[in-house]
This record gives sequence, C-alpha cells and structure tokens, in this order.
Amino acid sequence: MAPTPTTLTAIAGEKTLQQSFVRDEDERPKVAYNQFSNDIPIISLSGIEEVEGRRAEICKKIVEACEDWGVFQIVDHGIDPKLISEMTRLAREFFALPPEEKLRFDMSGGKKGGFIVSSHLQGEAVQDWREIVTYFSYPVRHRDYSRWPDKPEGWRDVTKQYSDELMGLACKLLEVLSEAMGLEKEALTKACVDMDQKVVVNFYPKCPQPDLTLGLKRHTDPGTITLLLQDQVGGLQATRDGGKTWITVQPVEGAFVVNLGDHGHFLSNGRFKNADHQAVVNSNQSRLSIATFQNPAQEAIVYPLKVREGEKPILEEPMTYTEMYKKKMSKDLELAKLKKLAKEQLQDSEKAKHEAKPVDDIFA
Repeated sequence: MAPTPTTLTAIAGEKTLQQSFVRDEDERPKVAYNQFSNDIPIISLSGIEEVEGRRAEICKKIVEACEDWGVFQIVDHGIDPKLISEMTRLAREFFALPPEEKLRFDMSGGKKGGFIVSSHLQGEAVQDWREIVTYFSYPVRHRDYSRWPDKPEGWRDVTKQYSDELMGLACKLLEVLSEAMGLEKEALTKACVDMDQKVVVNFYPKCPQPDLTLGLKRHTDPGTITLLLQDQVGGLQATRDGGKTWITVQPVEGAFVVNLGDHGHFLSNGRFKNADHQAVVNSNQSRLSIATFQNPAQEAIVYPLKVREGEKPILEEPMTYTEMYKKKMSKDLELAKLKKLAKEQLQDSEKAKHEAKPVDDIFA
C-alpha cells in the first residue's frame, strides 16, 4: 500500500490513483457526480415563524421529507448570503495554502480538531479522496482555538459567527420535528442535553481516476441533524434502497442540505430516516462542502421519545450517546474486516486453482 500523502493537493496531479484510495468494485460510484436528480425536495422556510400562516404547510413538507429520504434542502433560511460567501471564500483559501501551513494543524494521532487527509477515524481500510479541516464549536466552553486554523486572516471570526447562526437554524428545524411527533417544540433539543456542534470543511481535489474511489464513503451520520453547504460542482449522493440505486443531489445556490442522523432516527422511533449517503469525486474540478453536525452530549440518553400506538421501540433498552457511537463504529470496523478477509480468501482460492492447473492448460 502506498504511504499516506501529507496532503492530497500534493498528489492530485498524478495520472494514476494511489492504491490506498482504490475501493472494491461494489463500493465504487454507480452514478456520475453531475448526473443530478430532483428527487430531494427543496423547501422554502419563508413564513416558518407564522403560527397562523405558512408554518403548518412548511412543517408538513419537512416531515414528509424526513419520512421519505431523511434528507431535504432548505432555502430562505435566514442565513446571511454574505456570511455564506465569506465562509466559502476563506475555506477555499485555507486549502490553497502550502502543505506545511495546513500541516501545522495536523490532527493525526487523536488530536481533537485540525487538518487531515481522508478521515480522523482510526482503522479505515481504504482512504477517502478528500482533505478536511474540522473544529468543535459547541459547547462554547469547550472550544479549543489552538486547533482552529489561524490562516487565512479573519477565518476564526467568520467561523465563530457561522457556527452560531447554524446552531440557531438547526434548533429551529428540530422544533418542527418535535411538534410533528406531538411533543413540546424543545423536546429534541432537550434530548441532546447540552448540544455539541462540529464543523467539517471538506475539500475534494480533482481526482485522476474518480471511478475507482469515493470522496467520502457510504455512511449515515451518528448525530441528530446535519446541515451541509455545498458548491455548485455536485457530488453528494443518497440512497434509500440499501445502496442498490443512487441519486446525485442537485446543488442549489445558497441552500443547505439537511439530513437526519442515527440519533434523530432513534429518538423518532424510526419514523424519520437517517439518510444513507456518500460523496463522489471527478477529474474536472475540485469541490468544496461544509458540514455542520449537531450532536447530543456524550451522556445524553438515546431512546425513542415517543412510541406511536401499535408500534414497538426500535431499541431494546436506553443507552448513552457514547455507547451508541462506539457500537456503531465497532460494527463498521468489524464489517470492513470481514469484507477484507473474504476478499483475501477469494484471492487465495483463485491463486490455488491457477497453480493447480497443468502448464498446458494455463498457456492454451
């Protein structure tokens, strides 16, 4: 396996994809990054504060999207376009920095926040084709600014404001889902105890062989709700049939893609889907996205807040979010190990068959 590159931008010009990024055939992209679908609803939040006005109609659309895909897009969300533009500009400037500048914030080795290639998760069998910079912004008292990049100039101040605005928007959406479940509007937010927020800025450079890899492997988010800002290139994909078919989400200028995570799925007793998604890359242009993850506190209890008549709880017993997260990660790593083992056994079997053939058959 090729050594891990310090930065992807340093090797993006190579003609052949390094082996550490090559995925098995069943994990490779099935749909192009720019083959867009209109299946994911685009919902305007204009009027969502009108109790006697459009709020009911907007809430109905959000709930239907959560029951159907677990993902939707929102426009007219109230986040200042200038703030979005500044956040995007500064993010691009960070990834354009020389490798040594980005690596000042290297988060390998378990550091909490900073820069890394592929993923901060340990034990990944295949690398994702992306660079990321991530920071933990809530609870505010836990912010470690030493792990927040100090370049380009002004980024820290902009990221603080962006984090605050996105927290407010996420809580507004959780109010809608709480009401849809027949609960007080703060129910989902309260279930998070002391809501955690992590911002991950993804940069997907041009890839020499995009058909062999992924920018971000297939997964569901573990947390409550995620808000994603993406550029106009395209690459976010979703599935609702276990990966048999995929769609590429149509980029919408200034919109946020919203998806529910595992925690939100469990709190709703499975009513709201945890979106199954991935990111693909291309050889024509780089792509940027900014994901804001709203997660519960580590000690928050994970269990359905309400079980509708005729249903059973989808969890056998309550657990903490830490326990839920560890169980999820362990399962993912175990499946990856089993898949790798099965692949090696198949290769050994094929090799044995080949070696057992008479020489005349091999060269026939």
